[in-house]
Amino acid sequence: MSDPLLSYTLEGTTAIVRMDDGKANALSSAMIAQLTSALERAEKEASAMILTGRPDRFCAGFDLKVMMSSPANAKALLIEGAELYMRLYGASVPLVIACTGHALAGGSLVLLTGDVRVGAQGAYRIGLNEVQIGLPVPVLAMELARDRITTTELGRATLEAKIYGPDEAAEVGYLDVAVPPDQVLARAKEEAARLGQLAKSAFVATKVRLRGKTIEHVRSSLAGDLATLLPG
Repeated sequence: MSDPLLSYTLEGTTAIVRMDDGKANALSSAMIAQLTSALERAEKEASAMILTGRPDRFCAGFDLKVMMSSPANAKALLIEGAELYMRLYGASVPLVIACTGHALAGGSLVLLTGDVRVGAQGAYRIGLNEVQIGLPVPVLAMELARDRITTTELGRATLEAKIYGPDEAAEVGYLDVAVPPDQVLARAKEEAARLGQLAKSAFVATKVRLRGKTIEHVRSSLAGDLATLLPG
């Protein structure tokens, strides 16, 4: 069994999942598997789930060591990550993100999957930097951004690889609100309690109507998109 890269606690009926790999909370295969298991557990026993990180670091995105090791390894990790994103985006339990710091590339996509996103104010960087480093934005990322980023900012957030601070990220759609760091978890708990009071069957059915087409499109287009991104 992999070493634990996150903790799971149940406070009342709210599941709190805290990523902490001791570094930047990269999305390795092990982290993805543990996040998926945590979500599955929360869907069974909680009324809402909070996903948070370690101080100053929320999530750095996909593990660069794996991504740079070979196209085959990169493709495998992206497939695992894409399914995690879609599971989070379509979760049957309300998902509150408590963003504790930097969230770039794949880390910013985690933010886009949340139902409510609370971020820590500070000198943190949030956004999709793919074009900036010479990579096209994958369909997966583009569709999540199209759903959540404000229409007037979508081009800057994707084509121009604009990176935002927390307050501006809340204005454009990566976050819903930015608060002082010592208030992030408390605010997330308030939001989780509020969402947890919604009728579950109505919440789930409405989420399917709201996000189902995006999830279906991402899953159906993934193989073709990865073949273009990572040929061979």
